[in-house]
Parts: sequence; C-alpha cells; structure tokens
Amino acid sequence: MKNSIWNDFLHLFYPRLCMLCEEPLVEGEEQVCLSCLCDLPRIRHQDTETWNSLFVGKSEIRLAYAFFLFEKGGHVQQLIHALKYYDNKELAFSLGRLAFRHLQQENHPLCGFDVLLPVPLHPKRLKERGYNQSEWIAKGIQSVLSVPIETSVLVRGVKTETQTHRNVYDRWTNMQDVFELADAEKLKNKKVLLIDDVLTTGATFNACAAALGDIPGIELGAFALAKV
Repeated sequence: MKNSIWNDFLHLFYPRLCMLCEEPLVEGEEQVCLSCLCDLPRIRHQDTETWNSLFVGKSEIRLAYAFFLFEKGGHVQQLIHALKYYDNKELAFSLGRLAFRHLQQENHPLCGFDVLLPVPLHPKRLKERGYNQSEWIAKGIQSVLSVPIETSVLVRGVKTETQTHRNVYDRWTNMQDVFELADAEKLKNKKVLLIDDVLTTGATFNACAAALGDIPGIELGAFALAKV
C-alpha cells in the first residue's frame, strides 16, 4: 500500500511517458500508450503464406508467424531496438504477452505448442547484453499460454557477426552450423515453438531447425515479434 501511494506521488511530479509519443501514460499502460499500440503496423494473416516459403523445403518448420511489421525508421523498429540494445527486457515481456493475448483470442495455431524455445545467444553476447531478449519475449508468451520455456537444449556454439547489413546468401552462410544440440531427450515428441525478435530471411530459425530436426517426433514452429 505504501509503495503504491509513493509511486502515485512520484508520477504526479514525474509522470511516466509513452516511449513513442511521449504523452503521459495512464493507469494500466506499460511503456507504450494504448493509442500508439493500436497504431503499430501488424502483419495481416493473408500475408503469412508468402513468407512461410522461407522455410518450406529448407527446414522442418511447418508454421511461422510474426506479429508486427518492421519498417525502417518506424515505431516497431524503435521498440525492437529498445528491447534488444537498451536493457529493456520488460518491454520484450510486455510485447510477447500482448502478441499472444491477441493470437489466443483469434485461436491461432501457434497457441497449440508444448514448449517455447527462445533462440539462444552466444555466451559472450549474453554476458555483454546481460539478458537474452528472445527469452524475455518467451516469458511474456508463457504468461499467456502457461507452457514451459526450454533454454538448455539448444546452444549457440559460434559467435556470429550482426546480420543487419548482410544479403540473403551471406545471412545463410553466416548461420551455418551455429547451433548445437545439448539434450535431445527433453524435446522428443514435442511441439516446439522457436522464438526470436525479428524475422528477415529465416536464416536463424532454419539454423535452429537444422540442429533440432533429427529429434524423434519433434514438430517445429517459429514466432518473431516483427517481420522485416
């Protein structure tokens, strides 16, 4: 009770502002106001078949989806950069939860998976950043679906350079043999949903799938917060 009163007092003189429009947030809003959230560009369901072709014939991923449309210089890019590079793991949690609240209401098939598997960071990158943004997205999803998160089965054995300015071919070659399987037994006969922040060419997801694909009975899907 005391903490609530103290927070209300602080917000009276130092109001919390939306990180996109910088207008004061009202009760129930977290970092981004409702108006800005509603204005964020979403992926249309009819668009998904086009980029599911990123996986068909290339890996065992049978279902893929991204929630927001990533536009250069847009608000989605601003949010992704905040959760990825500016120590805002709480935003990753909030956006993962927001996305799957919507998907659950729509009875989306991505809500039917048994295990959430965030794309792992290399240990050196994890030490530099302090957290894995994909794991925090997964935690937000878990708050909706109540399914376990698995972080010990897949290991990133190679520290790759950024993919941002690479072409499609270079992205694929940069991700070859990056991931290693540590414990296949945990995922036998499971429906596993890979989680990442951004989907571009599908190279990262397909590299994960290559490491996981021989596990008996496994079914793979992929979810990213945003699609470039």
